Amino acid sequence: MGVPFEALLPYGIMIGMFAFSAVSVGKLREMQNGGKRARRGLDAWDRTVMERDRRLTGFARGQTDKAEAPPGFELNNPWRMESRFL
Repeated sequence: MGVPFEALLPYGIMIGMFAFSAVSVGKLREMQNGGKRARRGLDAWDRTVMERDRRLTGFARGQTDKAEAPPGFELNNPWRMESRFL
């Protein structure tokens, strides 16, 4: 005796919703990274370079081929000093 297909419809709907949400979250992460795939296993150097790229281009994954920094970049230093040293 076979299983009626109506009993399998909820499982199909659940699997479809899981697939839709996984694809949607993946697309959102890709859009947030400027159209590039998400980075995994970042170390301190990668985070430093990505922070520099974010300050130069506005995107953490953005890169530029300009040899000179844009105006105002010299004041956009990630290192913070105490007020008594300023």
